[in-house]
Amino acid sequence: MTIKVCVFDAYGTLFDVSAAAREAASAPENSALVDTWPAIARDWRLKQLQYTWLRAVMNEHCDFWQVTQDGLDWAMAAAGLNDTRLRQVMLDLYWELSAYAEVPAMLRTLKDRGMATAILSNGSPAMLEAAVSSAGLGDVLDKLLSVETVGIFKPDARVYQLVPDAFGVTPDQVLFVSSNGWDAAGAAHFGFQTAWVNRVGEPMDALPWKPHHVLSDLTTIPDLAQ
Repeated sequence: MTIKVCVFDAYGTLFDVSAAAREAASAPENSALVDTWPAIARDWRLKQLQYTWLRAVMNEHCDFWQVTQDGLDWAMAAAGLNDTRLRQVMLDLYWELSAYAEVPAMLRTLKDRGMATAILSNGSPAMLEAAVSSAGLGDVLDKLLSVETVGIFKPDARVYQLVPDAFGVTPDQVLFVSSNGWDAAGAAHFGFQTAWVNRVGEPMDALPWKPHHVLSDLTTIPDLAQ
């Protein structure tokens, strides 16, 4: 089946989720982060995701900004930091995360070839709009689809259904791209063609559903979407 829509997860896929802690640590006044920021960035992301899964299982939804704050609080506590100023610095930077270097050209190539493009994310609409605007990607993305429309986080099937509903396509006409192995598995289970962007060489998740493609970055996505 011909791919008609190329859909991307946002955080960790298009946008570097480590950037907020890393950039905060680069400022001289934030010396407390110099040695701790890698662990904070790792734990922040892990807890952020764990809280989405737990809230989905317990049917206690909140928006992604809440779990983002909660995840940072856990990560800072684990690092032995209790600093409201540093907390606010990192939260502010999360609203303007850097896009990975290959992202603008890759999305431009897709648009130049006539491909429909979108983000499908746990992020709230305001968070997604801010990230896309900060990275200058607004003209190469057709839609920003948020789980807030259905009130539950990925990998619930209702989230993936937002794409066929938005574009009038069947699941097998969608190439879904994520840096999260569990997200690629969920999308494959739903029926999307999937690409897992495995930037750090993680092992494959032990799940019945596997991504159709495994990549080290996003450069070759236009070739897969032909």
